[in-house]
Amino acid sequence: MNFYIAGQTDVGIVKSTNQDSLLVKKITTDYGGMVFAILCDGMGGLAKGELASATVIRAFDEWAQNELPILGQNGHIDDMSLKNQWERIILEQNVKIKNYGMSIGVNIGTTAVILLVTQNRYYLMNVGDSRAYLLSDDIRVLTKDQTLVEREIELGNITREQAEVDPRRSVLLQCVGASENVIPDMFYGEVMPNTAFLLCSDGFRHEITPEEIYANLNPDIILDSNEANSRLRMLITLNMQRNERDNITAALIKVQ
Repeated sequence: MNFYIAGQTDVGIVKSTNQDSLLVKKITTDYGGMVFAILCDGMGGLAKGELASATVIRAFDEWAQNELPILGQNGHIDDMSLKNQWERIILEQNVKIKNYGMSIGVNIGTTAVILLVTQNRYYLMNVGDSRAYLLSDDIRVLTKDQTLVEREIELGNITREQAEVDPRRSVLLQCVGASENVIPDMFYGEVMPNTAFLLCSDGFRHEITPEEIYANLNPDIILDSNEANSRLRMLITLNMQRNERDNITAALIKVQ
């Protein structure tokens, strides 16, 4: 299978700095192409949120360059081995960012959603509320928000519709760098042709609906990377027109 990839980010209409960071790239191997993508939404004082998000991106990029080729050298990636390597990076970065924040007297951190798409399987890890979606004949969320309102939904205290407008909707239960302990969620699944994966920060999804996302990014209408980038940019612009106040970032991987 081949892949089309796209990624777009914008500082938005309010903030002076873009604290989101994004990496999405194709990887060529002897046993077929892959796509590795990571999106981080940073937060913190003194405009240091972008430092937290970029630090995690850099650590995972080094993993993709140095450890992934060894992990998959026989054409098969072991689920538990990959999970352990990604968890190690998350825990290391949590300590690194936390210690740096303490040294300058600022609480900083970042979400992280990490995706590896191979010829037959995807691997997905999440900390915080940046999301991954799968678009096929419908759209569904693959990740689970690690937020206060998501926990309130699970407890039956509020409905999902109420959560969408709850003033606490951006309160995270954990993030990389600002949590004492970080427990990432891990997901796996089969890769099917003519599907697409969407990674996005919360700023991308507050002011537009899943139906609008699907109408503009479903795999049947994504014919190449230029089309994907154009449609991501259009949805970012639509968010800003509807007064989204956060940074806005998204990446799309179309399985061709």
